[in-house]
Amino acid sequence: MNSFQLDARLADDSIFITTLPLCQIRLINDRRWPWLILVPMVQDAVEIHDLTEAEQSQIATETSHIAAALKAHTNCTKINTGALGNIVRQLHIHVIARNEGDPNWPGPAWGYGERVEYRESELAGIVKTIQKALAGSAELSD
Repeated sequence: MNSFQLDARLADDSIFITTLPLCQIRLINDRRWPWLILVPMVQDAVEIHDLTEAEQSQIATETSHIAAALKAHTNCTKINTGALGNIVRQLHIHVIARNEGDPNWPGPAWGYGERVEYRESELAGIVKTIQKALAGSAELSD
């Protein structure tokens, strides 16, 4: 895993939160939705089937725990989870907290409207809040 390079577009569109055994967890810089991505630190991974069976199990576990922590923290109506990769080919999984009445509900968050970036003054607090929510998940703290 030491040759891992994060795609520049993912780096530009997101803020680092933490690292799990397989994935970097990043916050998409769009305040319209609580939106995390998991990026497996595996060079040249484009599709889930590019991962080993052990990595596939690990990414499923990490995605499930991130989704549960995000749902518990935001008390959202629905969690949207997906790996599209049509624009950014590097494998990454989106986990988005959605609520009735949020922008484009019940349609997808992907490609909807113009991104509303977090204010610089908000970022440190939001990152800490998400880190604390994730640390509260026993499965992610081990």
